[in-house]
Amino acid sequence: MALIDLQNISKQYDTKVILKDANFTLLQGQKIAVIGQNGQGKSTLFKIIMNETEPDIGQVSIDKSIKVEMLDQQPRFAANLTVKEAIESQLIEIKNAKAEYEDITNKLSTDYENNELLTRQSQLVTFIEFHDAWDLDNMVQRVLKEFRLKEYENKDVNLLSGGEQRRVSLAGLLLKKPDVLLLDEPTNHLDVYMVEFLETLLKKNSFTLLFISHDRYFIDNLATSVVEIENGNLKKFNGGYSSYLEQKQQILENMQKDHHNMIRLFKREAHWMQRGVTARRKRNERRKSEYLDLKKRVKSNPAQIKKMSIELQREQKSFNSEETRVQNKKKMLYELDKISKTLGDKLLIKDFSARILQKDTIAIVGPNGTGKSTMLKIFMEKLEIDSGKFKKGDFKIGYFDQHREMLRDDSTIMDIFCPLGGDRVQLNDGRDMHVYGYLKNFLFPREYLDKKIGVLSGGEKNRVALALLFTKDIDCLVLDEPTNDLDIPTINILEEYLENFQGALIFVSHDRYFVDKIAKKLFVFKGYNGQIMESFQPYTEYLEIDKELRELEQLQKEVTVKKESEEKVEKVIKKQNKLSYKDQRAYELLPEEIEELENKIEEINECLNNPECYEKKGIVSVSQDLEKIETLYESKVERYLELEELIESFNS
Repeated sequence: MALIDLQNISKQYDTKVILKDANFTLLQGQKIAVIGQNGQGKSTLFKIIMNETEPDIGQVSIDKSIKVEMLDQQPRFAANLTVKEAIESQLIEIKNAKAEYEDITNKLSTDYENNELLTRQSQLVTFIEFHDAWDLDNMVQRVLKEFRLKEYENKDVNLLSGGEQRRVSLAGLLLKKPDVLLLDEPTNHLDVYMVEFLETLLKKNSFTLLFISHDRYFIDNLATSVVEIENGNLKKFNGGYSSYLEQKQQILENMQKDHHNMIRLFKREAHWMQRGVTARRKRNERRKSEYLDLKKRVKSNPAQIKKMSIELQREQKSFNSEETRVQNKKKMLYELDKISKTLGDKLLIKDFSARILQKDTIAIVGPNGTGKSTMLKIFMEKLEIDSGKFKKGDFKIGYFDQHREMLRDDSTIMDIFCPLGGDRVQLNDGRDMHVYGYLKNFLFPREYLDKKIGVLSGGEKNRVALALLFTKDIDCLVLDEPTNDLDIPTINILEEYLENFQGALIFVSHDRYFVDKIAKKLFVFKGYNGQIMESFQPYTEYLEIDKELRELEQLQKEVTVKKESEEKVEKVIKKQNKLSYKDQRAYELLPEEIEELENKIEEINECLNNPECYEKKGIVSVSQDLEKIETLYESKVERYLELEELIESFNS
């Protein structure tokens, strides 16, 4: 069933063609990722669907019975709302539906043959189940916890940062579950654990989804198809990102030699996907299967939990000793000996030791707010440590931060790259290039050279800042969230430059694909008591093990709670060596009551087999009577069995 159908859509701003005779269809249950270079029309497509802009020509057909909603880049909230209230304010329709359902259910207890009420009740049940809203209060608490908003739930939502407000808006939209949900870069401002929760929720609850993202694993895990916008055209590819790469590579291989650069780019990308992701996925699937088998056995043997946790932790810490031996011969850039750092009342780094050598490639990863950017500032000598020893060698650093401090808004791009005049730039790998030829690699057309930095978008400023970094004579790159606001083509270019960079690289990122592809080592901020772990694993493999450890921890809690509960029951039994008067009386009367209920059930079943009987009393009424009596019968039988078990325990 087509929920959204765009036919022969064209849109142009001044002389720039954004969409050209484009067709797009969204069916119920689909999850379509929209990708393409910034400025190619992804946001315009969303605005046309949301009726925020009209196409110049073409037909827009949207099912009038559905609700289409979109996550705002800059959400706005009413004044004086707490975070929790801001989420709940989006759920009024669901709450009203639950209240109406309860009201109708009460009315049907006395007016159980009212067909109008029964029909409405059925409609409400369908609506509530679609929104997974039977336990709405617990779901609100869960999104508060998973999006790390719990500590702010009673705080004024308008006092939060932009990223935190987006998480509040996203939380409400996910619980609201519109018929079609549009998400523009939903993983921005989310750490990997929040992204994992978001993926799980979107898959579990069968959302119909249209989303823009540069997170390639997010696309791969979620998308049923990918739509690429390029030169005003929309092209659809079945499957997720890895499938898109394979199909795209096949297309590119059939093109002429003038597309050589694009072929090389996608060959390299697809080659990495094939060798890196596919092989690792098979390995993870095998280990996951073994893990699930062992998990079943673990439940019956609590001692196995500790053993399995130790094995997984050991696997997280594994590294290649030969690689370490070779690295020890390299020039040392930083030496950290039991450093600690506290900001405010929060311990971020505790007794951390590490050595960073020439050509090391290190990703600093972990949940938001755990001290990753603080670590970068320590490396940049912008923050001093509280204790321990921090030693920095004599070398040049290139720094990229999310605020792009190295750029001046009143300068043109040409001024930035050729401050002394001329039209050539010297790259840090020794190459001498024309400034346009160089910036073309970062997807800037010639007419951009005279544009002032202040008029560029956030993504364009990032591209300028990154391009500028690779013209500097530096030994170490320090990058803070370098892929934010970048489209996938630009991230691919950044990755290519980083892979060819001859110095050391230290970066913070939540982009799992980017970290897997670039990092050779991880500094993992655990998020409690300043703990940091050094790991040589691919990031996704580390996260998979971390997820298993969290599941084991939860399993350990469940086993402990069960054991404590059983111990309490034993204590009660030892203390109470006979039934109370109330229980003894129930035990004596229950057999007779159960027998009476069995007779009634038999009578009603006979009536249901006799048209004269059920037509006289009403088949709905008779069926409801049977359901009530069977429920009562089951509860009394269960109570009698419990009392019997209790008596047996006294006698044993």
